[in-house]
Amino acid sequence: MFFRKPSPTSTSSLHDHLPSSPDPFSNTKDKDPNIYIAKLTKIKYFLFSSIFIATWLILIRLRLFPTNTTTITTSLSTTLNNHTKTCLGSYPFYIYNLPPKFNLGLLEHCNKLNIYTNMCPHVANNGLGQPITTVTETVTALPLSTSSSSWFATHQFIAEMIIHARLENHPCRTWDPTEARLFYVPFYGGLYASSVFREANLTQRDSLIVDLVDFLQSQPRFSVNNGRDHFLALGRTAWDFMRTPDGPDFGANILLNLPSVKNMSVLTVERQPWQGKNQFGIPYPSYFHPRSLTELAKWQNGIRHSQRPHLFSFVGGPRKGLKKAQIRDEILKQCRNSEKCELVQCGRGAGKCHDPMAVLEVMTKSRFCLQAPGDSFTRRSTFDSILAGCVPVFFSPHTAYSQYAWYVPDERDTYSVFIDENDCGEGKKSIEEVLMAISKEKEEKMRGVVISLINKVTYMHPNASVVEDVSFGDAVDIALERLSRIVEEKISGGDSESEEV
Repeated sequence: MFFRKPSPTSTSSLHDHLPSSPDPFSNTKDKDPNIYIAKLTKIKYFLFSSIFIATWLILIRLRLFPTNTTTITTSLSTTLNNHTKTCLGSYPFYIYNLPPKFNLGLLEHCNKLNIYTNMCPHVANNGLGQPITTVTETVTALPLSTSSSSWFATHQFIAEMIIHARLENHPCRTWDPTEARLFYVPFYGGLYASSVFREANLTQRDSLIVDLVDFLQSQPRFSVNNGRDHFLALGRTAWDFMRTPDGPDFGANILLNLPSVKNMSVLTVERQPWQGKNQFGIPYPSYFHPRSLTELAKWQNGIRHSQRPHLFSFVGGPRKGLKKAQIRDEILKQCRNSEKCELVQCGRGAGKCHDPMAVLEVMTKSRFCLQAPGDSFTRRSTFDSILAGCVPVFFSPHTAYSQYAWYVPDERDTYSVFIDENDCGEGKKSIEEVLMAISKEKEEKMRGVVISLINKVTYMHPNASVVEDVSFGDAVDIALERLSRIVEEKISGGDSESEEV
């Protein structure tokens, strides 16, 4: 299921890297047998020394870079003659070897990981999902061929698996916990949470969470700094892990309310804006997972020159019973009534809405993309629109501004438009009029910033580091860099709860 790095050069092929030795029986002009024996002795000594040195190098490499990883069995990614990758911008980190029940063991029952859908196709390929290999008539206008091996139908709640795979291959990883300054706990908490949403027995629903904390507290490295140098990555919103006795259930568990976990740093696709001091928003995964800088640049250049006949578009559907989603009804109404809006309405049987390439085609043809809150404040569509070079339009500050400070500029009007949902309604602001009032020059500058954000909000292919010796600073690289700063402040006694770190 998991990508594997190229196997190390075999012992037999190691001979190819050794200095060649002369054949003692060919073209020798020495007729004296004593001279011949002396030369043969030197040759034997040279061969023995060469083999000894080669064996010594292999043993050292296996000691520093053992072939067994913490939870995903892979082989060495580089051979002795490869360039050594450099860890830049982040502290060295260690990956805990958790018991399988906390991550890979959950995948054995992938058809039961989500009460709404079969997750087996989505957990494939390290969580990237199924490759997108076909090009239909509706997507031929996209600037990069969809037959590329870097395009996948990635599930929106699967970031924890992708991050795990990326970190397994990351150059900042160390296999020696005494050398680490960061410690990653590869718990697939989102997949577990969604598998027990309907579990009525709260003790049973929280059982794996309690087991995880017990495991961590038994680890020597956890107790050194009381978990302050440890971090989790969760593929679902923080609300799914913050159940309280006096609050609504919603199928959540208590993970983020436990004191030990509050000491840790938690990466999540949506943080709790008011109580999530140790939570840090990371991008929802979109469909593009480039293996190289060349692929990324090709996509960026293509969408930079994309024709955009639609002033704005909306990909989404209505929501019932949610006050924060009332803005959706207004957006749907205004979009239907505008000749400048392209609407892709989602709902049962809405095939185009669930076709990644069809959605991206609409966005690449739109100048602005409306991003309304739904079941929660944030949505994956925000990152689809950035990938498409479409300027996002927000109606709540918690859809992006209070969430993704690591990934987007502080100056919100440099890359987005904000229309307060309370100002958008009957007899109030018209979305079309607000967007029409933005000058073409300002719009182009905003689009340039949006396109420059693509690498930051994109998750590289887990094997990208095998293809290129450098990273282009993707979502995982940025998270590691920021986590390094946060841990430094926590341990040194600084302000560990700053959201803007």
